[in-house]
Amino acid sequence: MVDKKKIKTEKGDSKRVPTGIEGFDELCGGGLLRNRSYLLSGAAGCGKTIFGLQYLYNGITKYGENGIYIATEERPDQVRENVLKFGWDFEALEDEGKLAIIDACSTKIGIPSHEKYVDVRPFDLRSMMDQIIAIQDTIDAKRALVDGTTSIGFYLQDPSKIRVELLKLSTTLEVLGLTSFMTCEIIDENSTSRFGVETFVTEGTIVMYNKRVNDVRIRSVEVFKMRGSDHSKGIHPYEITPTGIVVHPGEGVYTS
Repeated sequence: MVDKKKIKTEKGDSKRVPTGIEGFDELCGGGLLRNRSYLLSGAAGCGKTIFGLQYLYNGITKYGENGIYIATEERPDQVRENVLKFGWDFEALEDEGKLAIIDACSTKIGIPSHEKYVDVRPFDLRSMMDQIIAIQDTIDAKRALVDGTTSIGFYLQDPSKIRVELLKLSTTLEVLGLTSFMTCEIIDENSTSRFGVETFVTEGTIVMYNKRVNDVRIRSVEVFKMRGSDHSKGIHPYEITPTGIVVHPGEGVYTS
């Protein structure tokens, strides 16, 4: 259970960026620290992409903060279709100049793309960062989602190169004034990253779990690390509802 006496919620603090995800911001003093990058890690089925996209959508619709989505593992048209079930019309936000989606997936798998923004060379991070810089200047974005770092890691292979390139990316996002999430797959529930270096190049790590207990799976979230901010040290359940993710900060995860 969250001890609200120990976690100071800084309402109206310009240094805080609320995610708008019900229940989550209570776990970290009212939101993320502005202009910092955070790792969002978890196994398959946790809802990492949903969490990140909800963060972008809430930023635009609730807080007037435009966003950039870098899709490395899913084609943008699939994403637009998938989020409609939550009532999120990404195409309308793009038409209004509030959301930009970079297709960094199609080139990787060798298919043509008709997107406005396309990373034409597979995982050329310099090219990707140039696009992010140009887009941020065009739409005055304040939030970003890189989904995900695992594909970049497999392309680079060498952990030392992965660490350097992801550090360049996260630092660029921060210098541009973007408060960002970078998703990361894990296959070992005792780990917080896939290649062992991702958590060191970001200012915080949020881990999402989807553990099987008897005949059901229990979803839960943990603020594993958040530099410069107090946060809950517990693991809290969450649901994926028809309107998005809802975290239950007043509850712990109990298993027999």
